[in-house]
Amino acid sequence: MFNVPSALKRLVIGQAMRSEELGETLLPKRLALPIFASDPLSSVAYATQEILLVLTVGGTAFLYLTPWVAAGVVALMAVVVMSYRQVVHAYPSGGGSYEVVSTNLGPNSGLVVAASLLVDYVMTVAVSVASGVDNIISALPSLADYRVLMAVAFVVLLAAMNLRGVRESGKAFAAPTYLFIGGIMLMVITGLVKIALGHGPVAASASYGIIPVDGKDNLAGLALLMLGLRAFASGCTALTGVEAISNGVPAFRTPKSRNAATTMSVMGITAVVMFVGITALALTSKVHITQDACQLTGFPGDCHTAPQQTVIAQLAAAIFGGDHSFLFYFIQAVTALVLILAANTAFNGFPLLASILAQHRYLPRQMHTRGDRLAFSNGIIALAVVAGGLLWLYGADVTSLIHLYILGVFTSFTLSQIGMVRHWNRTLATETDPRVRAGAHRSRVINGFGAVTTALVLVIVLITKFTQGAWLAVVAAIVLWVMMRGIRRHYDAVSDELAVDDPKADAVRPSKVHGVVLVSKLHKPTLRALGYAEAFRPDTLEAVTVSVEKESTDDLRAKWAEYDVRVPLKVLDSPYREITKPVVAYVRSVRRTSPRDAVAVFIPEYVVGHWWEHLLHNQSALWLKSRLLFTPGVMVISVPWQLSSAPRADHPARRAPGSVRRGEPTGRVEHTSTKV
Repeated sequence: MFNVPSALKRLVIGQAMRSEELGETLLPKRLALPIFASDPLSSVAYATQEILLVLTVGGTAFLYLTPWVAAGVVALMAVVVMSYRQVVHAYPSGGGSYEVVSTNLGPNSGLVVAASLLVDYVMTVAVSVASGVDNIISALPSLADYRVLMAVAFVVLLAAMNLRGVRESGKAFAAPTYLFIGGIMLMVITGLVKIALGHGPVAASASYGIIPVDGKDNLAGLALLMLGLRAFASGCTALTGVEAISNGVPAFRTPKSRNAATTMSVMGITAVVMFVGITALALTSKVHITQDACQLTGFPGDCHTAPQQTVIAQLAAAIFGGDHSFLFYFIQAVTALVLILAANTAFNGFPLLASILAQHRYLPRQMHTRGDRLAFSNGIIALAVVAGGLLWLYGADVTSLIHLYILGVFTSFTLSQIGMVRHWNRTLATETDPRVRAGAHRSRVINGFGAVTTALVLVIVLITKFTQGAWLAVVAAIVLWVMMRGIRRHYDAVSDELAVDDPKADAVRPSKVHGVVLVSKLHKPTLRALGYAEAFRPDTLEAVTVSVEKESTDDLRAKWAEYDVRVPLKVLDSPYREITKPVVAYVRSVRRTSPRDAVAVFIPEYVVGHWWEHLLHNQSALWLKSRLLFTPGVMVISVPWQLSSAPRADHPARRAPGSVRRGEPTGRVEHTSTKV
């Protein structure tokens, strides 16, 4: 029989893969770069813009700070990349910052990093997709009303692609990433050549004046410093996703550590070159962009509704001859595409980290389960749901979402660098080889400097962004931290409770087994349940019914005698017409009378074929089971009766559930009509 849901599932994610095929999903460097580094590479598309948005609160008076802020971002990028190269070599198992901090600073600190990164991965998806939609709207302003719908649709598409597996998503996303790098490099080189020839590009917004925000046009001293630091914190969005490579080392081909470190270096150099080029062109072409379009004098259209063009859009129009040229649309298309695909970094990092946390019992174990395509499907779906909800809640607005961003990633940066310093201290305490000690000293200096630098940025981010919305990210990380500790306590408590103390005592058999078959009327399901109960050969067996209506009970007794049923029938009185309470009370009374005995309760159930039939059948059985399962010493056994509406009642499945994942050959399986 054709299974529509299964066919749709196969259409979306493809055929299931065997566990032995996991090695075939390992990535060469050319695919690992777009998969794990698309976020930091694509963030150059809006990092410069975020710096300008902060500095233009004072009109054009403070734009001279832009090169210094950009230089700070570049220096920080270099420090972080060098620091994470040390992490990749020292901890190649894929835990990244979480493993480094847990090993060297303790599990509680490790959970701080994990919670921060999980929040940051969600924000990466939200900000990247929202920014991509912004670039689409810059080229096609008529789509502005569909901003949220487009953003959520892109998240769903990304989730579907990642459910097909890491390697397949990498193949799909590699071309757009490399086209983006090529397009930006072409734009930067063309713009610099035009400047060198004396006719540099001029942005359309260069003619706009900028009205300073009240009281922001004559800042000096501490206020000016805080403005510069705030611009620096916004520009540091260029560093988001750098740690994803350290989390994904196991996904690389061998030699894993070396390939991951090489990929990280290529990513860092490429991102810095593009960021510096875009910032230089934005300054020389006099791009003017503000948080509120009404600050711009000469802005065409209604400043309350008309969107501003992004920095990338303005540069592409100025360099390639207007906003109707082919290369303008090409730059906008690849920028929007790569920004949306940048969320793929999170779709790889979040499930991997969630899987490790689940393995350590800090998240539900389902997060560690691989799906049909050997991807961590539950983590992918969870990320898509949360990020989609955030985009809907904030209207897919980059400016609103950006304040929640980068706090988590700098928390993990700082703690991981401190952890690496402790790692090298331990190495130096035991190592005697002069070459190894020299390398450890050098690495400790790099990680120590990285810790100080990223800690300073973390403080800046907290001070400048906390009241603007970053407090929500802090709260979310704290809630996650508390939740993960609670999950671990639960798993530990269950493990302790289920641990075998004395094999002989814990495996003791009950003295006797009392069988109880629940009966409502005498029909085929009841006779089957009685037959199965007899086949179990309990020490005693009885049928139990509840007398709700005297006529029905008398009819049952008459049929019992007429059919000469060997099992004795016990009738429980129910003056208030309840069914569950008398049965539960009776079963518990049997347990109290013989505490060393077990009670096996057999419940006939209908197997139905339509969802609406569940509302018409088995309600009493489900409620009875839910109550009896909480009674110690009681076993609840379902005896199914397949109604004719059940599609598989008389037509056994060609393949048993899960057979594809287990790799079983095609063929009919033996049909069994009993479940226990």
